[in-house]
Amino acid sequence: MAEKSVVGADAITSKGWIKAHRWLILRRISQLSVLGLFLVGPLVGLWIVKGNLAASVTLDTLPLTDPHVLLQSVLSGVSPELSAVVGAIIVIAFYLLVGGRVYCSWVCPVNIVTDGAAWLRRKLGIRSASPLARSTRYWMLLLTLILPLITGSLVWELFNPVSMLFRGIVFGIGMAWVLIVGVFLFDLFITKNGWCGRLCPVGAFYGLLGIGSVIRVVAARRESCDDCMDCFVICPESQVIKPALQGVDKGTGPVILSANCTNCGRCIDVCGKDVFQFGTRFYNTIENASVRQADDCTGAAVHTDNT
Repeated sequence: MAEKSVVGADAITSKGWIKAHRWLILRRISQLSVLGLFLVGPLVGLWIVKGNLAASVTLDTLPLTDPHVLLQSVLSGVSPELSAVVGAIIVIAFYLLVGGRVYCSWVCPVNIVTDGAAWLRRKLGIRSASPLARSTRYWMLLLTLILPLITGSLVWELFNPVSMLFRGIVFGIGMAWVLIVGVFLFDLFITKNGWCGRLCPVGAFYGLLGIGSVIRVVAARRESCDDCMDCFVICPESQVIKPALQGVDKGTGPVILSANCTNCGRCIDVCGKDVFQFGTRFYNTIENASVRQADDCTGAAVHTDNT
């Protein structure tokens, strides 16, 4: 399928520019706000949040710990403090509810870089077959957990683009920016959504964490779909959409249940027919119950008429 340089034109016409970019705008506000909270301390001395995305304390009270980092620490032989464990439990509970890969689209600052590469790739009409399978990220995740066992240190955090981007902003130009530029060029010229969709072990970890999450994107009005394919073009994990749109043929419902969905909301934005919306994983059950109730009512009406 050819890449589309303009996506969501129908949505802009029917809903207006703001509504056709609503979730994208909210995501950018979220990502920049999270980054800003971490940076105002070292840059201007206003310590609302101390630490970084790996481990932090908000207002000297609320601990938050990246469970992936905590797991690496334990595997390296470190005995974590109670506050770190509590922080990890809080983070895990949150992502079990909203979806693990919400981290990728609503928190991770590197997502801004990769989204920019995807946008420019569409504008330039760049098309290339990916040399990497999407399963590569899980091998990368396994590697991040094996290396601490072997080396006794958190090797991945030395190269983690998120950590390096933070250090690059605080401490200035250095190798951090070389890596970030490398991620951008990789996504632009080598593989569409290559870093987040095929290599990033953090995304793989949070995807596994959110397998049973409650909040989901739902193709509630899939009967209105006109096969424009804008949702497939804009989605960083487009393979997750098809089962929801074609659920009738597959005996499944319209909920996108794949853990790889990032809940970014871009499919909602760019759809001029408003096929998608945010809902819960229980939408299928509710929909099926409504259908059964309607069928029962219809059957009862037919029986009454016949009598």
